[in-house]
This record gives sequence, structure tokens and C-alpha cells, in this order.
Amino acid sequence: MNKIIVYEHEDFNGLRKEFISDAPDLRSVDFGKCISSLKVIGQPWLAFRDPNYQGPPATFEEGEYKHIPLNNQISSLRLVTEDLENPQITLYQNKKYEGESKIITEATNLTYGYFNNKASSHIVQRGAWLLYENADRNGWFCIAREGTKNPDYGPIFNFHDKCSYVYPLKAGRPVITTKILWDHKKVESEGEVVIDEFSGINATDYEQTFTTSNSRVYEAATSHSFKFLVPDLHIDEKFNITIDPSTTITVEKGKPESTFTVDKVEVTVPVKIPPHSELNVQVMRKLVTASAPVEVSITRNGKRKTEIGEYRSVSGRSISTKYAVKPIEMKKQT
Repeated sequence: MNKIIVYEHEDFNGLRKEFISDAPDLRSVDFGKCISSLKVIGQPWLAFRDPNYQGPPATFEEGEYKHIPLNNQISSLRLVTEDLENPQITLYQNKKYEGESKIITEATNLTYGYFNNKASSHIVQRGAWLLYENADRNGWFCIAREGTKNPDYGPIFNFHDKCSYVYPLKAGRPVITTKILWDHKKVESEGEVVIDEFSGINATDYEQTFTTSNSRVYEAATSHSFKFLVPDLHIDEKFNITIDPSTTITVEKGKPESTFTVDKVEVTVPVKIPPHSELNVQVMRKLVTASAPVEVSITRNGKRKTEIGEYRSVSGRSISTKYAVKPIEMKKQT
């Protein structure tokens, strides 16, 4: 949920109020001109000195702000509702969208190029933007939101040939959930390997104890990995994929998307050897490589999209014993 929590004093102290939608006049809820710190969850918020979104503004993206501009001056709040994932704005050299133009899709310091202090009008294709007078994001700025046009920076803004930095507001962190589609699991390969082998011979006329214990314990390792099916697809936010109650893969950009688990597996072994027999025991590990699709749901600002990934495991958790008893020839006494 998109939310702003405002506090009466700095460092999140004093009275507090929460808002999930626009507040055109904070005096109507007894909180006008008294905000000194705040927290933002989700989409950015715009704060204004005067009621009805008038006067000097301040912007707050997701985060915690112990100290704020417009301290004890905020009178109205407005939620930024635009889709902020793929922003685009076009600046024009002259008013009424004429002359040289520049399309911008990311934060841009215009002092490093040829369009510094040249803009006089703009059209916002996507997102919400802040246009600053100074290259260090200080000084006067104006807010430009999706679908809006400003044909002339002069009459109201007095901003002709003054724009030096263009910044797109960033969306809050998405909510990411994952689901392994076990119904579509595929076993890609399987086979057995011998991990232990032992034998015993009983040449007597009586049943003989082979071992005092009827079981042995072995370690069983399983590798777990995840990848997106679309090449080069990454999600900037960290998220988890739960394999079982005790196993989780953490997916984080720039880090290995895999993990290992090690279990203790107890297997039963024969305790006795019949008379005049040889007992052979093999401990077998079954290696299974399997995969299953993973549905990754990303919800941001009420909009949900789904990506598909793949969970893969190479498991050696299945351990069993095979044993054979064969008679032995007894030497005749002479």
C-alpha cells in the first residue's frame, strides 16, 4: 500500500498521522503546518506549503526522513500515482514545443551535454519528473507529470533557459511473491551410484552377528538453483523462493542464485549373517535432476506483472541399501 506517515517533531516524535490518499488541506484534520519528519512507503509523495497543492513543493520518495524541507510549513499532500518504471520526457528549445528537442528517459545532468539552460517547453510521455535550475538538484524546480504539457516556461515559471538537471521520480519497492509450479515438475535424469560397500563372511555353523547396529547414517547433499527464462532479465529487489519449510533460495542481483542443503539420512543394514554364508552390502545414492517453473509476481503501485523462472535441483537425498547373501563352500576335513 502507498502510504505517508507524518510526525509533529523531528526524528519521528510527537503526534502522527497516516495518509493513503491526497490531503488538500491538512488543517481539516488538525495537522496543518506542523510536520517535521515523515516516512514514505511505496509511491512518492508531493508536499506543498499551501492548501490545495499550492506554493513551494517538496518531494519524498520511499524512505524515512528524520528532517525535512518545509519544516512546519506543509499544508497539503499529494500522492504520485503515475507508473514510474519507464519514464520519458521531451524538452524543447523554444516555447510551444518548437526548435531543437531532447528526449530523456533517466536522471540527466544537462551541464554535461549540449542542452544545458536551453529548454523553454516540455511534454511528459511517461512518469513524473522534477526539472531543476541547478546541476546539483538545488534551486527552483518544477514538477512535470505524465500526460501534461508546458508550452511556455515564461509567464508562470520564469524558467526559460534555466533547466540544468532532469530527474524522474522513482517508484517504491515492489512486493514480490513466488510460487513453484510443482504440477509441472520434470525429472530430467536419474541414476544410482555406490557410496559405500562392505561384506562379511560367516564360516561357522551358527548365525553370526555382522554389526551391533541395524542402521548407518550418511550425509545427503542437494543443490538448488534458480534462473529467469528470459535471457538477461534481472529484478533489482531481493526476493525469496521457498522450496520447503527449511529451504529457501534468496535471489539478489549480482549474487549466486543457488544454495546447498545437507541432510542426515539413516539407512537400515542387516544385523546377522546366516551360517556358511557371505554377506555383501552396497549403499546406493539415487541422484535425481529435476526442474519446475517458478511464477514470480511483481506488484508495484497496484499493478501486477508476472515473470517466469526455473527452479532446478540435483538431489542425492534418496539413499538405500542393496545386499546379497550367498553360500560359501566349506573345506572338507581330512
